[in-house]
Amino acid sequence: MSLSHIVLSSGRSIELTHLRMSSTYGGFLEGYPCKPVNDMTVSGLQREAEHAFSTPVHLVPPCREYPDQTAGAFGPVEVLPKVACIGLFRSAAVAPELNPVLHRSALTVVWFQPVLDVPSGENAGPELRSIRWEELAQDYEL
Repeated sequence: MSLSHIVLSSGRSIELTHLRMSSTYGGFLEGYPCKPVNDMTVSGLQREAEHAFSTPVHLVPPCREYPDQTAGAFGPVEVLPKVACIGLFRSAAVAPELNPVLHRSALTVVWFQPVLDVPSGENAGPELRSIRWEELAQDYEL
């Protein structure tokens, strides 16, 4: 049973089967959000995704905002969206020669979003709907 369904820009239907959401800056005790901190946050989330599932991992590059605030020792203030996400998506097999009854494809996706919503249907952002599934996902046998 899936959590949601998304139709990609390519027309392929994918289903979200696992989802981890967390506060992007949860546990952030000192300093301020800046490029070095955000780069570590993004790479840490990507490593977490690589260890969580045995599928290829795709990082959707997050949008970064630069509010008009005084820069600190590590450069200008740079803010990522509030919610960090790791999702496991599944779909029909990519390779056309595979038996559709016995094979599926999977991809783990890392992305950031501004609100705490499960991406679904038309509510899924363009960054998710534009995933190049055929290039990134991996087929597997049931």
